[in-house]
Amino acid sequence: MSGERAFQELSENLEGSLCRPQRSKLKKRPSCSGGLDTENTPNELIQQWSPPHKKILTSAKGKENEENVFVLARRPRKRRESTVGLCWDSLPDELLLGILSRLSLQDLLQTSRVCKRWHRLAFDESLWQSVDLVGKAQLDAELGQVLSAGALRLRCPHTCIGQPSFKSAQKLRIQHLDLSNCTVETSFLEDIISRCKHLQNLSLEGLVLCDSIIHSLAQNTEIVRLNLCGCSGFSSESLAEMLKSCTRIEEMNVSWCDFNNLHVQAIANNIPSSITQLNISGYRQNLTMEDVKAIVKRCPNLTNLDLSDSVLVTTDSFPVLQELSSLKHLGLSRCYQIHPASLIDFEKFLNLQTLEVFGLIQDSYLPILCKGLPHIQINTQPFSTVARPTSASRKDRTLWGMHCRLVYKH
Repeated sequence: MSGERAFQELSENLEGSLCRPQRSKLKKRPSCSGGLDTENTPNELIQQWSPPHKKILTSAKGKENEENVFVLARRPRKRRESTVGLCWDSLPDELLLGILSRLSLQDLLQTSRVCKRWHRLAFDESLWQSVDLVGKAQLDAELGQVLSAGALRLRCPHTCIGQPSFKSAQKLRIQHLDLSNCTVETSFLEDIISRCKHLQNLSLEGLVLCDSIIHSLAQNTEIVRLNLCGCSGFSSESLAEMLKSCTRIEEMNVSWCDFNNLHVQAIANNIPSSITQLNISGYRQNLTMEDVKAIVKRCPNLTNLDLSDSVLVTTDSFPVLQELSSLKHLGLSRCYQIHPASLIDFEKFLNLQTLEVFGLIQDSYLPILCKGLPHIQINTQPFSTVARPTSASRKDRTLWGMHCRLVYKH
């Protein structure tokens, strides 16, 4: 029995001794096999001949993935690049002004209601340089707002104008203004004209004025075209003062005003020599031959002269008018002291192009006169265009030949 126990303990010890080194060999075997593989196995050829393996993609986008890197088991779908839309608030004022400059008047006014910034930009003076409000029946505070916005050209004839309600005593930038035949109180008109210092073209046709308005016009020394046709309410003294100050006037229409002989004399004796086109028609008994001589003497560069409806103008005026070497257009309609037979004397006016003698000759005699004066067009313009912003023969919406960008559409 003792021999068997000893044999059993010996077998167990041997088994343990054999198993331990065998386990250590198993643990060390990978390192040994790795060395053998690197030494004898043709890894490069195996990689070349074997099919390509799928690449393991990692996604580490976003702040939450900065520390942990996720390994995706399958290839993700291709994501569309996210495009961030432009924000209107991020655009500079210059770019927004360029966009607003393409809008119509109605769209621009609606845009001004979006926010404070757009309201400020919508009324920038660069957008309101030329405005046409023809068709707007009533203008009250809107007129003051348009003028205060920095308008350079404004066309609003035949409009009923209320109180413009300017916010401050600022001077206006307006240079070309057409208020022909508007319905407006003299005090409101005086408030507008008194703020104007840079007028170049002005039409107040058919309006009732006052001496203070004429005095305010005298401060606009750069005025070139002045239309006062059919005006009334001011004295001859204020008219003379205005003509002395405005020495750059080239076109002036003072026809059919509520003038007496003193007004006509103020024009004849103070009219600037820069005048090239003058309409002084409609004064019947107030325009004399002496006045005609004074006008011709002071304005030797006249190219367009209208003396129509002046019964004191006779054939004696022909030699005086012949002194105007640059005269191209002459109006003598309804000057009944001129005999129709004497009109043939205009063959001496070599530079004369048009002659208006409505009411002096019968229609049956007109072909004979045209044959005797082949270089002159006779009775082709029944209405004068001198200093008027828009001639009756033109259907466009121009303002002394200039177009307005913002146009009111009703």
